[in-house]
Amino acid sequence: MESPRSPEAEIGHRVEDLWEVAEPQLSPSEKLNSCFEDIPVASFPRTHPSQVIEIPSDASLAETVEILSKNKILSAPIRNVEAPEDASWMDKYIGIVEFAGIAMWLLSQSDAAVNGTVGSGAGSPVSNLVSRLGSFTFSRTSSGRVETATDSESDEAASVGGSFFETLTSSEFYKNTKVGDISGSFRWAPFLALQTSDTFLTMLLLLSKYRMKSLPVVEVGGDKIENIITQSSVVHMLAECVGLSWFESWGTKKLSELGLPIMKPSKLVKVNEDQPVLKAFQLMREKGVGGLPVMDTSGAKAIGNISIRDVQYLLTAPKIYKEHRSITTKDFLSAVRHHLQEQCEASPLLHDVITCKKDDTIKDIILKLDSEKIHRIYVVDDKGNTEGVITLRDIISKLVHEPRHYFGDFFDGVVPLPANSTV
Repeated sequence: MESPRSPEAEIGHRVEDLWEVAEPQLSPSEKLNSCFEDIPVASFPRTHPSQVIEIPSDASLAETVEILSKNKILSAPIRNVEAPEDASWMDKYIGIVEFAGIAMWLLSQSDAAVNGTVGSGAGSPVSNLVSRLGSFTFSRTSSGRVETATDSESDEAASVGGSFFETLTSSEFYKNTKVGDISGSFRWAPFLALQTSDTFLTMLLLLSKYRMKSLPVVEVGGDKIENIITQSSVVHMLAECVGLSWFESWGTKKLSELGLPIMKPSKLVKVNEDQPVLKAFQLMREKGVGGLPVMDTSGAKAIGNISIRDVQYLLTAPKIYKEHRSITTKDFLSAVRHHLQEQCEASPLLHDVITCKKDDTIKDIILKLDSEKIHRIYVVDDKGNTEGVITLRDIISKLVHEPRHYFGDFFDGVVPLPANSTV
């Protein structure tokens, strides 16, 4: 047997060994369930070779954004600073915070100040901060840190120095606003952890049917996070299993054969190229989707994709930040591409929209998703018209199925979404 080419491929070979000895009367779906039920998540390759990044609940929003940016990550677990040192993980962590959610919150506060709503009138901390931020342009250095440059046309701007993060933390408003205090005000996921003894089947079901985007892994009785498993890392694992018998029996099926829920064009959440980009982010929040296509003027073809994580560019790209209330989705895509090229940063936004067809195989789609580092792919017809969308979650959902009464009381210890959560 050929030696595994990566840690992910090693998992594939373990599934292969189990597949070959599985009960012959089992269906292919039941065989896969059985294989993944026999592999503990402790075996999943670590996606973070160094210690998992945590954010203390008493960190300010500015400190939180700086930690995420410095470490080039989009989300991190929140550690409860009030928990005792010897607390278990269940008492130690209170949720997962996302960069995109913080950016959305910052924008909502900016809009509140502009609109003169409660708590943001002239002279208020929010209003004063917004006026100062409006004097800056932003750029990201090679280290990932966001630096600022003042607008030479503004004398007031020229008098304010320092970086973007230093400007935020100099505000009393942001010094007093802790990430743990506003958990219900922006995108905030519950802390649902896997123990190292839990199985791949449990992990795959949580990432698909139960819509978790990432899962921390902890030791039984432990007090720290050992690993974080994401939808993207699972799809990468699948891509590394191409050629193995169990994968080929599933992955060579066409998209149309697997019954994936391809959303009809009329039901697809989308925006037109001439609509404001803020409309796109608003729709994502309202509809609970992580991304949507930008359609051309005919409404038939997708010219690009905007995901919830792209909201960060409203704060870090100079032109976009300055015009974030009026910039269209088409201009947003162009401005972000220009910004990324200037910063020499790799991103899916630098490429045209990635598509597939109904007669493509699952293997073809997995390889595209993995190589392009994207979370969704658009289904098109022979004329290039958009017919629907397939996400990482859709792919994983067709790999396994949930046995009856499988989870039992598994969710009893989960920290729930706050009652006032807007997500």
